[in-house]
Amino acid sequence: MSHFNAALTEEQQMELLRQTERSRLRALVAADTEAARALHAADFQLVTPLGSMLSREQYLGAIASGQMRYVSWVPEAISVRLYGTAAVLRYQAQLEIVFASHPVPRARYWHMDSYEWRDGRWQAVWSQATAIR
Repeated sequence: MSHFNAALTEEQQMELLRQTERSRLRALVAADTEAARALHAADFQLVTPLGSMLSREQYLGAIASGQMRYVSWVPEAISVRLYGTAAVLRYQAQLEIVFASHPVPRARYWHMDSYEWRDGRWQAVWSQATAIR
């Protein structure tokens, strides 16, 4: 698909987004930065639970170097709001990460991600995670 496929139903497009998000999470946990790069827009930005903002290069660089290592990232049901060639995804997940050699215990987070249809595929543009206390 090199251009947005308007032939897909809204529900099919929403399921494609859910599959894309799950693929993105698997790539991040596997530290497969090549696969992850294709799923993150060039201007991607992550706002971490601590309030830091990372660019795609900073984020994927931290994963590639081992500075940030996801041990597990298990999403629950992913809600999708579709707006033509843009979408917002929201879900809760259990996440365990090692940051700068310090294990962060498994905890629950809200995740909100915006996606845009770019270069023939859905790509994450903005992502934000909030710890559930």
